[in-house]
Amino acid sequence: MSVSLKCQYGLRALFELAKRTGSGPTRIQEIAEAQAIPPRFLENILNQLRRGGFVDSRRGKAGGFMLARSASQITTLEVIRFLDGPVHPFDCEGDNPVRKCSLGPDCVFMPLWQRARQALENVYGGTTLQDLVDAQAAAIPDFSI
Repeated sequence: MSVSLKCQYGLRALFELAKRTGSGPTRIQEIAEAQAIPPRFLENILNQLRRGGFVDSRRGKAGGFMLARSASQITTLEVIRFLDGPVHPFDCEGDNPVRKCSLGPDCVFMPLWQRARQALENVYGGTTLQDLVDAQAAAIPDFSI
């Protein structure tokens, strides 16, 4: 399973909003520039994320987007599932597989695929937007005195 470009952009936009928590609404252009996302594509993604309850928006001169919930309450798994659907590394595995396994219940690989899916869900589900903000802050050296 690969995360779609739309989902990557959505995660990056949410990450940018998480970094700006407490600064008020952020304009689409600012998010797009900071995260290298085409603005027209970003507008559609943010509107979808708004409908999903991830972001709020304000209109007007001082308008823009902000997180609807705390960055520590939004996991990457939640966003991926919302934008891309269920996580499954192989198209013959999962609750609603894209294709039926030609080997059926005797497929020796199915338990492996299921463990791989669970591992992905554990990583994505155990990573919040706040975790990503904190990781970036820890990676940037502080040269202040």
